Amino acid sequence: MLGSLIGNVVKNDVFNDQGLLVIPADTQLNANHIELIEKHGITVLPQHLKAPPGIVDRGSPRKTNDVVVSRATEEMRDVFVRFRAGEAPTVSEMKTNLIPSIQEAIEFPTLFGLLSGLQAKDDYTFRHNIGVAVISTMIGKWLGIDSDTMQTLTLAAALHDIGKVKIEDDILNKPGKFTDEEYALMKRHTTYGHEILSDRNDLPPEVAVVALQHHERLDGRGYPFGIGGDKISYLSKIVAIADVFHAMTSNRVYRGEIPFYNVLLQMREDGFGKMDPFICNLFVHRMMEMSIGSEVLLSNQATGNIVLVFPDDPIHPLVQVDDQFFDLRQHSQLYIERLVG
Repeated sequence: MLGSLIGNVVKNDVFNDQGLLVIPADTQLNANHIELIEKHGITVLPQHLKAPPGIVDRGSPRKTNDVVVSRATEEMRDVFVRFRAGEAPTVSEMKTNLIPSIQEAIEFPTLFGLLSGLQAKDDYTFRHNIGVAVISTMIGKWLGIDSDTMQTLTLAAALHDIGKVKIEDDILNKPGKFTDEEYALMKRHTTYGHEILSDRNDLPPEVAVVALQHHERLDGRGYPFGIGGDKISYLSKIVAIADVFHAMTSNRVYRGEIPFYNVLLQMREDGFGKMDPFICNLFVHRMMEMSIGSEVLLSNQATGNIVLVFPDDPIHPLVQVDDQFFDLRQHSQLYIERLVG
């Protein structure tokens, strides 16, 4: 009976009798979620569900997400090529071609599907912009941003690195660490992006501001101007978090991806000085809530499933390994190394 729920999407957060979140809103149900529903004795009625998003192959979310993101990445590549050639697409074109691909990409059914779909391959510059746009749009949704501002946020996030069209490819794609001179050149992409986008009368001014400020930090230790606090725009603060998260979880030519657990620890730490604390904490909580039901590899190399996320400490959830349950809050040496699928 419950098996018929697979593929449907829950409208609202699903809690157990103790008030603990079991399945977050907008989750597309899979076999692991059904098992959680059974274990917690939760009743799910038709009015609690909504139709699933238009996914090509529900049996293979990783393949589907790769297709969606790859299409969006190619749209992003075209945008970069046209900006570099001085023939930038109009906002209308981007809203018709690029933005719908990004909006489709936020409908990933699982956290693993999200991360695997956004994983940068041999097209980091373009896929990174899509990854940041997708994650920024998700954060905007969680923050309850209105639809007009959301469109501006998505567009700003997609174009946040457009200034890189003025950076030489041998620097952009360098396989090793930058020299001080090369790093100084790379940092100019923020001011270049602001110059390029400020010249556009059809763009909201916030889009150019995000290109300029997405590397600024609340403690004043960012670039290009080292401003801090309220001098950084709200949308820039959102994009900064998405930018850091996607960069850290991507394979780069000079290093591999950083383990999921370490990334979220760093994000939580950044919420105490570098990043906006409210947005950063919301991001960490919601990403962990998305992981409920996911299969994970623990630091002791055992695999299990996340069954509960604790509101007071989301990074250390309850994980089931075979017939055993591990409250990671109580095991200082045991942590989630990565998601598996």
